[in-house]
Amino acid sequence: MEIIRIPRIMQDTCKKYLLKGRSIGLVPTMGALHEGHLSLVKRARTENDISAVSIFINPTQFGPSEDLDRYPRDVENDIKKLRAQEVDILFLPDNLLMYPKGFVTYVEVTAISGKLCGAFRPGHFRGVATVVAKLLNIASPTRAYFGQKDFQQTVVIRRMAKDLDLDVQIVVCPTIREQDGLAMSSRNLYLDSRQRQAAAAIYKCLSAASEALRSGTASSAETKKIMREMLAGEPLITNIEYASVYDTNTLDEADQMQGEVLLAVAVRMGEVRLIDNTVVNL
Repeated sequence: MEIIRIPRIMQDTCKKYLLKGRSIGLVPTMGALHEGHLSLVKRARTENDISAVSIFINPTQFGPSEDLDRYPRDVENDIKKLRAQEVDILFLPDNLLMYPKGFVTYVEVTAISGKLCGAFRPGHFRGVATVVAKLLNIASPTRAYFGQKDFQQTVVIRRMAKDLDLDVQIVVCPTIREQDGLAMSSRNLYLDSRQRQAAAAIYKCLSAASEALRSGTASSAETKKIMREMLAGEPLITNIEYASVYDTNTLDEADQMQGEVLLAVAVRMGEVRLIDNTVVNL
C-alpha cells in the first residue's frame, strides 16, 4: 500500500492511473476505522482497478464546542486494517496541506444543509462539502463511497456533485450494524457500558416505525409519535434532536406516504450524539 501525504503527489499519482485507463474507487474517512468503513473499502476494491482511502479529520466540519480534539485517532491500527484489505493508496494529509494559510474558499449546498443535523450543527455541511470537493478534485476518482448511516451527508454530496458537474459516481452503501442493531460509528467509542446497552433503543425505534409504516396502519404523524415515545422511554437518552418521517430528496417531513421515505433519528446520551436512519419503500 502506498501512503501519500501531499495533495499534489496524490493528484499526480491518480492521474497516472487514470491515463492508463484504470478506474479509481475512493473511500473518504476520518479514521478510527471499523467494519462499516471496511465494507466500503471492500466494495471499492471489487468495483475498481485501484482502491484509495483517505484519512483526514476535517476541522471545518466541527463546531467550536464539538469533539474535534477528542475525536478517536488510531492511525497505526488503521494502516494495518487497510493493508489487510490490500488497499492500493492511503491518502493521509495534514491540516496545513489541506487548508493552507490564506484558505478562504468553501462549498455550501444550500436548502438541504440546514435541515436535520444541519439545524443542530451550523456550518457542519459546509465543512463536509468543502473537504469532499477537495478530495474529489485531488483523487479524481471514478467512484466515491459513503455509508447510508450519514444519510443527509450523502444527499448533500450527491447534490454537490450534480450541481458542480463533477465527473464521479457517488455510491451509497448500506449501514453496517452491531449484533443488537446499533449502527457502527467511530463515536460509539465514547459510550460507557450502560450507554452502549441503552443505545440499542435507537434501532428498535426505527424497526418498530418501519413495521408500522409497511403495515399501512400508521400515518406520518402516528409514526413520529411511535418513534418519540420509544426513544423517550429510554432514560439514558437525554435529548431527542429529531425523530420523524422525511422525504428522501428534500429532507422535509413527509406528508405523502408513498414511494421511498426516510426514518431518521438523532439523540444525545449525555455528551454523545448518535444518529441513525432507515429507508422504507412504500
